[in-house]
Amino acid sequence: MTELDFLNACVLGLVQGLTEFQPVSSSGHLVLTQKALSLESHSPTLLLFDITTHVATLIAVAVVFRASIFQYTQRLIRELSPSFTGKRTACTVATLAAVACIPTAAIGFTFRGAFERAFDSMPANAIGLLVTGSFLHCIGRLPRPRRGWRRFGWWRAVAIGVAQGCAILPGVSRSGSTICTGILLGIKRRWAAEFSFLIAVPPIVGAGLIQWRETLELPAEQLDRIPWGPIIVGSVVAFLSGAYALRILLRLVVRDKLHHFSYYCWTLGLAVLAITLLG
Repeated sequence: MTELDFLNACVLGLVQGLTEFQPVSSSGHLVLTQKALSLESHSPTLLLFDITTHVATLIAVAVVFRASIFQYTQRLIRELSPSFTGKRTACTVATLAAVACIPTAAIGFTFRGAFERAFDSMPANAIGLLVTGSFLHCIGRLPRPRRGWRRFGWWRAVAIGVAQGCAILPGVSRSGSTICTGILLGIKRRWAAEFSFLIAVPPIVGAGLIQWRETLELPAEQLDRIPWGPIIVGSVVAFLSGAYALRILLRLVVRDKLHHFSYYCWTLGLAVLAITLLG
């Protein structure tokens, strides 16, 4: 197997950044890219690299949404004050996000072994991409949703959380699944996208802490072999490309263009399936 060097790290970081927020499954693309580069996906180095690039794209979310995050934080602080008398919209959003993360965590911990085995299966990646494409295509035929935060409801948050949990499977897009589920349930497109990014924070942070702990538990000789330079460079590339891709996605969501990605997902899924079956 090839070692993770600076070139491979830049390629993987670019793939992670450009696909993390587009509804095309970053995990599926990373698996395919790692296979093409002859990298061992379950090695401690690649697992650590995967987490650090996810954290990097999470930072990109914070940068792109910095104004909204600042306003939301200020609103939340005011609402938590006993003297606040208005509608506690920020508290409602925080509660809905917490509710959505419960099924995500339950699915992730319950089926962790099955999900990890699926990442080694090219047919699983192909099927996931085909499912993602079909979901995107169907959503494009729906009328423009009108439902706001006041009519969100906890059960809709649970449904979006379940979609996020299922998106752990390779080939199934997390952003595509959660945004499309929100739109399917009648949530306004921009709010469905923002809620999707909000509920992505706990799983990414949680997975990062778990992977970091497992990394620190490695024998000293394995820790010494971890290429920190390429990991850092790849994470920087993921951050920069992720911030760029996120801005593009927001424009596509507002303009109702997500369904155009269905053709890409179908094409890639069929190509991977054909190569797997013929190879």
